[in-house]
Amino acid sequence: MNIKEVADLFNLTTDTIRYYEKIGVIPPVTRDQRGYRDFQKKDLNWVFLVKSLRNAGVSIESLIEFARLSQIQGDERLAQKDILKNQLNELDEKIAELHQTRDLLAYKIETYDEHIALFNSGKMTEDQIEELWKMKHFNKNKETTGGIINANS
Repeated sequence: MNIKEVADLFNLTTDTIRYYEKIGVIPPVTRDQRGYRDFQKKDLNWVFLVKSLRNAGVSIESLIEFARLSQIQGDERLAQKDILKNQLNELDEKIAELHQTRDLLAYKIETYDEHIALFNSGKMTEDQIEELWKMKHFNKNKETTGGIINANS
């Protein structure tokens, strides 16, 4: 498969794919007799993996190290798994934060009309408003389960 087909398949630009190969985010792509990139399954897997990890916020530096380790033989290559574990942990933390922020937004939407009515009627003042950061379901310091903030608490 040529680079244009790969770019179309993964909704990337050809420049992005060339850049990823140039800086070592993906290992060198197989070339045909004329020197054109000829993407094989392993190359397509790399492009897909890198695109997915980049979309999840994984740094270029981590991807470069991951790709470098893939080309090493022996036990040092096992460090790839550590990179993946670290990235998974970071992603889990981001997801937990997003869930917490989503819960806060949902709460604010659900209580918006009530709060406005209370303010407009004079039954609530700025001194009487809730302290969102102290509320159990929005507090980042609440109990965790398996290292992940439980957004359903």
